[in-house]
Amino acid sequence: MIPRYQKILLALLLIASLGMGFKLWQLRDRAHKRLLAGETTAPTQAPQVAPAEQATLVAANDLDNSLLPQMHSLPLPADPGARARAVLGKLLDLYAATDSTHPVPGGAASVAQVFLLPVPGSKATGASADQLAVVNLTGTFAASHPSGLETESLTVLSICATIRANIPNVSEVRFLVDGQPRPTLAGHADLTRTYLTADVTPAEGNKP
Repeated sequence: MIPRYQKILLALLLIASLGMGFKLWQLRDRAHKRLLAGETTAPTQAPQVAPAEQATLVAANDLDNSLLPQMHSLPLPADPGARARAVLGKLLDLYAATDSTHPVPGGAASVAQVFLLPVPGSKATGASADQLAVVNLTGTFAASHPSGLETESLTVLSICATIRANIPNVSEVRFLVDGQPRPTLAGHADLTRTYLTADVTPAEGNKP
């Protein structure tokens, strides 16, 4: 004989199971109806993509140690810091390509952030005020960069010149690696100094 309390417990469990089954069936039916009606939890609009614009990339050439401006069409955000990061990402993608004139691994992911700050003591105000660009490179990029004074200097100067070509009011550039100051890029090019973009922006085909 099954004790009475066990019969009651089994009956309650059976009722609970039937109730849960019915609830699950209702949920499945509602989801099916939403699908048929075209409802979805995805955004109703596609994410906005920055429009393509002409950007000037000042690319390095190891054959003659020159910096040569190149025109490229690429999506450029409106925010100046994001814009600077986008053009530098494209520049480093060129360096990571198999046919690069300045082979450096890493590509666009090597630029972690670019911060734009007002230059202390700048006489200009508003949109024309001089700005300092702080370029935060990744430690992986610095660790994998070819060592040598000329190749490191070309990378640094091409970054400075590319920023100036696309954001003209950037007059100074400083570098960080993984958010921290670093003495050199890969043993030679000085990363402790402030680079003046007016001094590193070449005329077409000129050596730095």
